[in-house]
Amino acid sequence: MKKIVLLLSCVLIFGASSFAAQRDTIKVLAIGNSFSEDAVEEHLSFLAQAEGLTVVIGNMYIGGCSLERHVNNLRGNLKKYRYRKFDPQGNKTEIRNYTLEQVLAEEEWDFISVQQVSSLSGKPESYNPWLPELVEFVKERQPQAELMFHATWAYAPHSTHKGFSNYGNDQLKMYNAIISAVYQEAPKVGIKLIIPSGTAIQNARTVLGDDLTRDGFHLSRPLGRYIAACTWLEAVLGANPIGNTYYPEGLTPEQIKFAQKAAHKAVRKPRKITRL
Repeated sequence: MKKIVLLLSCVLIFGASSFAAQRDTIKVLAIGNSFSEDAVEEHLSFLAQAEGLTVVIGNMYIGGCSLERHVNNLRGNLKKYRYRKFDPQGNKTEIRNYTLEQVLAEEEWDFISVQQVSSLSGKPESYNPWLPELVEFVKERQPQAELMFHATWAYAPHSTHKGFSNYGNDQLKMYNAIISAVYQEAPKVGIKLIIPSGTAIQNARTVLGDDLTRDGFHLSRPLGRYIAACTWLEAVLGANPIGNTYYPEGLTPEQIKFAQKAAHKAVRKPRKITRL
């Protein structure tokens, strides 16, 4: 079996990576928040197993963590993270009070992802100077790694999240703002790989309802999280989710089909909503 080690946190990808399919061991680090938790902590291990891949997944987690906070943490070498790690069977371990310096010294990572906090993800001015400084910090310690950006999703139409007002409480406006900001700012710091989770969710919303959240902004369980994990499967590991035999309990055959298709279409057309 192939062995793949993933450490996840904040990520964005322009397309599927063939590199992952060519290596026996892949190491991916995500520097994130609750939206990386939604995407990688529940279903990605099992999707990978169904592809015959052995994957270790890690997530450097702080709820609601922005790019600015990540930079303040690295400047002070602050022990603020919960380092969550999943073995190939999906078993979770967690180390509290971890630093970015520690996790970047732990392994020679192949891929490292970053992301903006959801409320500011469509505000390009919020990326600077924080994204360049975070990327430079990572590159100095892991020059061989390919950096990724996780393009996250817009809120549900009924969301009461205070950050929704940044987009006029309009889901489509928020989605378009996120796409615009990510594809404007990520290339400036040399990031070419974008994980289009937000586009996958928006694709799925064309047939599965315009919500797909559990509280107006975090993804629903299991469907929303499954869609995001399918997106990571293809964008990072290079495995098309369509036909993958893993799915969580509680989903209908129709939901499984559209979830996998939504993710695949997003990787193929990351900046455009595809009606399924």
